[in-house]
Amino acid sequence: WLWPGRMLGTVTFCWGALLPGGVIPTRSGARQTRAWGLACSATSVDCLIVGSGVSGSVLAHYLHASGVDVLLTEARDVVGGNIISRTDGEFIWEEGPNSFQPTPTVMRTAYELGIADELVFANPTLPPWVYFQGNLYALPKNLPGDLLSFNLLSWPGKIRAGLGAVGLLLQPPPEGKEENIQEFVTRHLGEEAFQRIIDPFVSGVYAGDPTKLSMRAALKKIFRLQTLGFNGALVPGAVVRFQEIAQEKKDNPPAPEWPTYKSGELGSFRRGLQTLPNAVAAELGEPHLALGHKLRAVRREADGTYSATFETLDGERLIKAKTFVCTAPAHAVGGALAEVVPEARRLSEIYYPPVAAVTVAYPKEAFKQPDLPGFGSLNPRTEGVRTLGTIWSSSLFPGRAPAGYNLLLNYIGGARDAGIAELTTEEIVAEVHKGCEQVLLKPGAPQPKVLGCRLWPTAIPQYEHGHLELLEELARGEARAPGFYFGGNYRTGVAFGDCVQFGFEQAQRVKEYLAQTAGKGEAAEGEAVEGEAAWKPPTKPVL
Repeated sequence: WLWPGRMLGTVTFCWGALLPGGVIPTRSGARQTRAWGLACSATSVDCLIVGSGVSGSVLAHYLHASGVDVLLTEARDVVGGNIISRTDGEFIWEEGPNSFQPTPTVMRTAYELGIADELVFANPTLPPWVYFQGNLYALPKNLPGDLLSFNLLSWPGKIRAGLGAVGLLLQPPPEGKEENIQEFVTRHLGEEAFQRIIDPFVSGVYAGDPTKLSMRAALKKIFRLQTLGFNGALVPGAVVRFQEIAQEKKDNPPAPEWPTYKSGELGSFRRGLQTLPNAVAAELGEPHLALGHKLRAVRREADGTYSATFETLDGERLIKAKTFVCTAPAHAVGGALAEVVPEARRLSEIYYPPVAAVTVAYPKEAFKQPDLPGFGSLNPRTEGVRTLGTIWSSSLFPGRAPAGYNLLLNYIGGARDAGIAELTTEEIVAEVHKGCEQVLLKPGAPQPKVLGCRLWPTAIPQYEHGHLELLEELARGEARAPGFYFGGNYRTGVAFGDCVQFGFEQAQRVKEYLAQTAGKGEAAEGEAVEGEAAWKPPTKPVL
C-alpha cells in the first residue's frame, strides 16, 4: 500500500493521480467535470460495479470492451477511489498509493486504454534504505554477493539469517497455530533480521503490526516459499519459484504490442496513478459512469437479478442489474450487502488503521545527500522516528519536482500509531518535518514547502489472524447468490497489480455467468450456475 515492495517478491498497494480541479482527461484531451455521470440515466444493466478504485475501474474496462452493458458507480465525485494525485504546475505528487510493480496484465491494461505512452519506470538499481542508529543503510540488491558489504546486520545476525534461509538453522512450523509475521520471520531469519529489515518493511507495506498480521494471509507469496523447497526453508523454495516463473513466462508470453519493463522496476504514469481510472472513465462515457452514488442497500429479486439503492445529490436512485460486483472498501459497504449475503456483516471486523500521506519539498542543498540515490527510506519502530517511511518521489520518476528541489512523500500513522488521527494538519506536518531532520536533512534545514497532507482515517485493510477464515465465510455466502461478487483489496491483496489482476479475471467470471444465464432466466437463490466456480484468490501474475 505504502511502500514499493520488492524484497522476497512482496508487492504493495500503490496510490494515484488527480489533476487540478478534479477534471477527467479523455484520450483526445477533452476535459470533463467531477459531476460527470451524476445524471446518468441507466436504470437496468448487465453488470453493476460499486467502487471506482483500481479493481472496479479495470473490471469495468474489460467488461465494456467485451460489449457488456456495465455501470460503474462511485460514492465520491471523482474516479479512482483512494488513488489521488495532484499538481500545482511545478510539482506532481500522490496523496495515496505511490507506484506499482509492473506485471503483464498491468501492461496489457495500459495498452488497451491508450495510456502506454504515459508509463514511466524507476531505475531498478535504486536501492531502498533503512535508517538505523543515526545512519542510512542501503538494502542489498544482489544476494548473496552484497551481504559482505551490508552492515545493517551484525555478523552474528548475517550468519543467523543465512543459515535459516537455507534451512541449516530452522525450526519446523508450529502445529495448529497460525504464525504472525514476527513469528514466521524470526523462526526463519532470526530476531535481528526481523527488527532491522522486516519490521520496518511491514510498516511500509501495511502500516500494520507484525505481531497481529497473519503471515499466511498478508505475505502469502513468501509464506508459500517454505512449501516449495525440499526442507521448508526460503532459499530452496525461492529456487523452485524462479523455475515456476520462467515456465509461466514461457507458457504465457506477453503480446508484442504491450509495453515492456525490466525486472525490479517500479512504475507509474507521467501525471500519476489516477491516469488509469481516469482513462477508464473517459472510455466508459456518461452512460456507464455514475459519480456521487453512495450505496445504501442491495436486494436479490425473485428472478435472480439485483436491485441496488443509492443515495445521490438528487435523492434516492434504484438501479437493477443481472450481476453485481462490489469493490468498495469493507468498512463502507458491509451493512448494505447483508440482505443478500448475511455474512457481509463481518466485513466491519476488518481493521483499517489511519494513515496520513504528507508531501513536502526541500531545496537540494538542505540534504545530507542532495541527489538522494535511492527510492526511499524506512524507519524501524525502535529508532524514534514517527514517520513510517519516506518515498523519494523526485528520484523515482521524471518531472515530479522542479530543478533544485527534492520531493518527499511521507507516510505516518498506522496500526501502531492510531493517535495520528487526533492531530491537526499542522501537528502532522511538524512530525514529518522532525523525521526528515533526523534522517535526511542537514542541521539548520529550512521548513518544508508543504504540498499535501491527506489523512486517511481508514487506510489499509489489515490481514490479521482469522482473515482467511472470514474470506472463506464470505465465499460460502457469495455462492448462495449467483451473479453477486465481493471484490476489493481486502480480498484480493493490497498491491496495485493484485487489483488489476482481479479486474481482469473477474470480468471473465461475469461474462461466463451472463452467457450461461442468457435466455434461461436468472439463477434462483442458492442455485449454482453450471460452470461457475466458487471464488478463489486471483491467479498471481508473473513477478
